[in-house]
Amino acid sequence: MHATPTLPRRSLLHTPLILLATLGLCAAAAAAEPPAFPNRPVHIVVPVAAGGSADKLTRALAEKLSALWGQPVVVDNVPGASGNIGAAKVARAAPDGYTLLQQGEGLTLNNILFTELPYDANKAFAPVIKAVVNPQILVVNPNSGLNTFADYLARAKAQPDTLTLGLPGNGGIAHVAHEILSQETGAKVRYIPYSGGAPAALDVLAGHTQATLITLAAVTEHVRSGKLRALAVTTSYRSPALPQVPTMAEAGVPGFSVESWQGYFVPAGTPAAVVARLNHDIDAVLHSPELRSKLEDMGFKVAGGSAADLAASLQQERPRYSRAIRTAGISLR
Repeated sequence: MHATPTLPRRSLLHTPLILLATLGLCAAAAAAEPPAFPNRPVHIVVPVAAGGSADKLTRALAEKLSALWGQPVVVDNVPGASGNIGAAKVARAAPDGYTLLQQGEGLTLNNILFTELPYDANKAFAPVIKAVVNPQILVVNPNSGLNTFADYLARAKAQPDTLTLGLPGNGGIAHVAHEILSQETGAKVRYIPYSGGAPAALDVLAGHTQATLITLAAVTEHVRSGKLRALAVTTSYRSPALPQVPTMAEAGVPGFSVESWQGYFVPAGTPAAVVARLNHDIDAVLHSPELRSKLEDMGFKVAGGSAADLAASLQQERPRYSRAIRTAGISLR
């Protein structure tokens, strides 16, 4: 008979210790592995009042992202101080991808306009994606007596500072775009700033102000219904959503072009893998046939692209806006 081989006593004593050590290493590795993102609600801060174009865009996006992730995506409207209150809230948030900021060229503008900000505009945020681009559109109350863009320019030149123009925000892209227009044409109006596009449009609808320059998507339905009269768009191209509306270049200011955009940011220090996941998923949702069609019908043009593309946009637009702001003498405290 052959004896059954046995382990040495030293091996028998050490086997439980080896097993426990192995199990301990596996547990530590599991604990170190980050949970799948996202695994809880995501908040997107919109730094303007509800009902405007930025709000409409973000709510449409949030609905699709929530379905994709299986997590609530909450839209928080935090208006005030030309978007700085909402931006400051995101700058203070944990850099984990669960709090995003919706912003556009306002980040560049505020860095020029304000002598002091409650955050470092150059360091506080990491770009995620440029979501859409869109024209600003000049609309008037149908009872204003202004039927064309030429009428608007003629009155603004002949009777300076008598036309009232509602602004979706003091120092925002509409303000700067109109200042560029004023510098090129000599047209002068009286600005009435609001906390966002929705209240600015409502006062034109009610006849409290005569006109507003606003993101096209905020007033598309009002123009289609005839409640507002559209005079011109600021871009070099007409919007497919309102193809009958001429560009300002076509209507009397050759070469004029200002294109605004909306994008998404996270606090600086957010892990690169989380930024990449957000970029990928937002880009995919934006280009889904249903949402893309919906946004284009509103007047947006889907952009997408990488986080680096958005960072490049911020750098490219600064010189032109800086010149316009300095020439106009716009300064916000």
